[in-house]
Amino acid sequence: MRGELLTAYFKDNSLVKQHLDSYNKFIEHGLQNVVDRVGIIEPSVEGFHLRFGNIRLEKPKIIEADGAQRSILPSEARMRNLTYAAPIFLEIIPVLNGVERTLYSEVFIGELPVMVKSKLCYLDNMSEEELIDAGEDPADPGGYFIINGSERVLVSIEDLAPNRIMCTREKDNTLVTAKVFSTRFGFRARAVVERTSEGLMRVVFPASPKDLPLTATLRALGLEKDEQILSVFSDDRHIRNDILLNLELDATKDKESAMEYLGKKAAPGQAEDYREKRAEILLDTYLLPHIGTTPEDRLKKAHYLAKMAEHAIKVAYKEIPQDDKDHYANKRVKLAGDLMEDLFRYAFQFLVKDIAYQAGRADARGRHLAVQTLVRPDALSDRIRYSMATGNWIAGQTGVSQLLDRTSFLSSMSHLRRIISPLSRKHPHFKARDLHGTHWGKLCPNESPEGPSCALVKNLSLLCEISIGEDEKSVEEAVSKLGVKL
Repeated sequence: MRGELLTAYFKDNSLVKQHLDSYNKFIEHGLQNVVDRVGIIEPSVEGFHLRFGNIRLEKPKIIEADGAQRSILPSEARMRNLTYAAPIFLEIIPVLNGVERTLYSEVFIGELPVMVKSKLCYLDNMSEEELIDAGEDPADPGGYFIINGSERVLVSIEDLAPNRIMCTREKDNTLVTAKVFSTRFGFRARAVVERTSEGLMRVVFPASPKDLPLTATLRALGLEKDEQILSVFSDDRHIRNDILLNLELDATKDKESAMEYLGKKAAPGQAEDYREKRAEILLDTYLLPHIGTTPEDRLKKAHYLAKMAEHAIKVAYKEIPQDDKDHYANKRVKLAGDLMEDLFRYAFQFLVKDIAYQAGRADARGRHLAVQTLVRPDALSDRIRYSMATGNWIAGQTGVSQLLDRTSFLSSMSHLRRIISPLSRKHPHFKARDLHGTHWGKLCPNESPEGPSCALVKNLSLLCEISIGEDEKSVEEAVSKLGVKL
């Protein structure tokens, strides 16, 4: 009976379904989202800017030595040591003194490696006979890339969930920290609210000055008076006592003095205007960017910091248990599509800078600013191909792209369903290596290598499925329709 169920399940579900779904979502929505975030390029040319429109991908192609273009199948890419990649076309509309010029707006900007058996691949929806004619093994599930003739797989990475408060005890239980990995469009900023054993509260975030008091930060964010600060916390006795202690020791009294204090600490010895600007940039850009990056979002950030502080106080007084970092609800798995989106965003930023530089250069030489001549496709393609070929990803991650293990069919399946942890192999990390109750049904308890990587390299269980994520706005709309106030 069990065998029949498994056969029926795998008839409709591939073993690499998670990678294919994730990659398909990336090519359908992720690429356009990255382009829309940039929106326009403003080179150092007066009255001239470039506006981005729709991005379009074609099926995998190859340009021969004589310049002829033709389609290519994965088997040919393997035999001829070629990259199985699709050309990317982007609408770039030049705007001169406020007037759009729509002539020849679609430009070839580079190539994107194609996942075998994804929607872009020619093998998608082929019958068994067609696959054999195309030089493929009908049992091969796909889910990997072909870079310079070698098959490479993007190994899934597990990491702590972004935009989620995690509260733990540190340093001999004297310090309690509430952490959030605030992530917005690829930019990740760790925000921490610390509570010392005396009850003093500090805020730590990227580029922030040392020992920044929580109350001074809340005042700078718009909660000026003591009553306003107390009103955002609950009436719990421990919380009230801690906040009153912090208010008593706070040197700032209103928003202006708090901004001045923050500016002095962030940019000591600088002019007053610069200090003020620096304080504003710190609060808007680096503090909790997932909530927003405009001055209008500051009050929301103040309320969020208050929630973090409350969490830390409750853990300090043992009213609630500390959060478990190894609980799988507090983890997220980055699949091939997410990794490709990070890489494309990084490479696209270089392309944008290059276009702006080329436009400035062409204008300085008195040349006509034609969009086709400003775009160098290699700026994008080379960076993507380099990362895919070496495994060196953005933010210093290594071993993300690996050579697919073809020792046997089972070793290939195992490799495609592997999940790696970003933790160092050299340290013991006993807690992280332990089998956790929440791994049940998600990760295989047996399949893990021996030695330093033991239990830091895991494998998905056979019937495990990974959802590819949903847009927050659609969830918010559904919840608000049910009468929940956001």
